[in-house]
Amino acid sequence: MRNLNLFTYFFPKVHLLVEKGLLIFMPPRCLYVAIVICIGITAVGVTEEKSEMVVLDTIVKNFTLKDPDGASHALYQLSEEKSATVVLFLATQCPIATDYAERIVALVKTYNEKYEKKVQFIGINSNKQETIKEIAEYNKKHGFEFPVLKDPENKIADYFRAKRTPEVFLLDAKRVLRYVGAIDNSSKEPTKHYLKDTLDLVIAGKDIPKKSKKTRAVGCTIKRVRKDDVDRTP
Repeated sequence: MRNLNLFTYFFPKVHLLVEKGLLIFMPPRCLYVAIVICIGITAVGVTEEKSEMVVLDTIVKNFTLKDPDGASHALYQLSEEKSATVVLFLATQCPIATDYAERIVALVKTYNEKYEKKVQFIGINSNKQETIKEIAEYNKKHGFEFPVLKDPENKIADYFRAKRTPEVFLLDAKRVLRYVGAIDNSSKEPTKHYLKDTLDLVIAGKDIPKKSKKTRAVGCTIKRVRKDDVDRTP
């Protein structure tokens, strides 16, 4: 009946008779136009639903995930009164992510000391095969003293369009996404420090040059859960 209401709304002068939920008469041309309009409205709704992803220079929505101990953490709570927030997509089984573990710990320590804990680091694990127990053991082994949260259905990874580990998303004090990409240009001997450079600019309240707002993250792909029930068994 919702579609019929749309018909009568767009075509009030059309003689439309509805009886017991059945469409008795409508001129073919009007019927065609009305169907196209309804399909268009439906398509727009579906597109909007699927396209809910954050883009550079827009505010990141709030989300809540749990740490390995089962405690819930909300982005807006963690980032409250912070000069910047660094969201890191991490993994326990990715050797490239592990190459960065010590470097990440050093960054956290440096910015905590230099800016009196005004920079919030948040780790997110979106790999479907990596368990809560693995994450807890990995965090302890590498000395991660910041929340590392589990994204069990990849909803947050999808929202950020995160594809690899490690991959960085830098937010300013107003939670506007300011930088996306790699920590630096090499997991072994970096010569360019993308995250550090952009983080310093954000903390200072300065603009990041357009060409420096996005770099290509290099690492292991995030192993996502299947989003549908289609059986692809050969």
